[in-house]
Amino acid sequence: MKNILVPIGNSPDSHETLQYAVNFAAAFGARVYVMEVVTLSARAGDLANVKEKVVESSKERVREIIEKIDPAGVEIKVATFTGDIIDGLKDIDRELGIDLIIIAPRSVELDEDLYLGNTSGRIIKRTDIPTLIVPKGIRFEPYKSVLTAFKSGVLKRKRILDPLMAIQKKFDSTISLLLVKTPGYTDDDLRINTALMDISSQVTMTEQANTYLGVLEQLQVHHPDLLCVFRRKRGFFSALWEKNTIRKSEFSVRIPVLVLSVKKY
Repeated sequence: MKNILVPIGNSPDSHETLQYAVNFAAAFGARVYVMEVVTLSARAGDLANVKEKVVESSKERVREIIEKIDPAGVEIKVATFTGDIIDGLKDIDRELGIDLIIIAPRSVELDEDLYLGNTSGRIIKRTDIPTLIVPKGIRFEPYKSVLTAFKSGVLKRKRILDPLMAIQKKFDSTISLLLVKTPGYTDDDLRINTALMDISSQVTMTEQANTYLGVLEQLQVHHPDLLCVFRRKRGFFSALWEKNTIRKSEFSVRIPVLVLSVKKY
């Protein structure tokens, strides 16, 4: 894990997410790119001097956020993009090769009933980059126990697991697998990828109406430090992808969530 990207939102607590990311990066010897997206009106975009001033103001805001944290010896760089955040993330990924995005569930605190806000939801929904969702107020600690939940054990490529395997290797994490049999499951869904089996210490199967209910059940048993799920059409968030925001009534946990994309590779 070499390049970690942290999109900075409008929350006054953005420095907390950045500090978490920096401490995480320090464990891997990775560099951190702090991303600020500048959105200009069509009229302002035509005025070069206005655009330049807005971009510089944005960079200054990012520098102020960086000054609030302990860099912990990590190389921190600023990546400013003018336009839509999703386009910016994809451009930066193509240029640098981003191994992981670290975000807060919400960039602003307007709706306490939301788990994922619009921007965070779009990042997970519309990019194929592995993403770590860090709840507000959580301080980085090595992950000793990881619960990996899914309703299909089929993975087309082993590289999908690279972030999870890197975490296990670095922190000597114990990985427990949870296969949730939901209505309509097939025999193929029950065949767990051998690479996933190789890194796990325990496999639990349960039957529930959806994967989230299975996770809630097992969180009480395993008390993991990290929840790992997969981003795919039939994956963990499949019922939630019709919109960007996710309400706490639909999904909410108080530990970091690692979302792996089966489309990344």
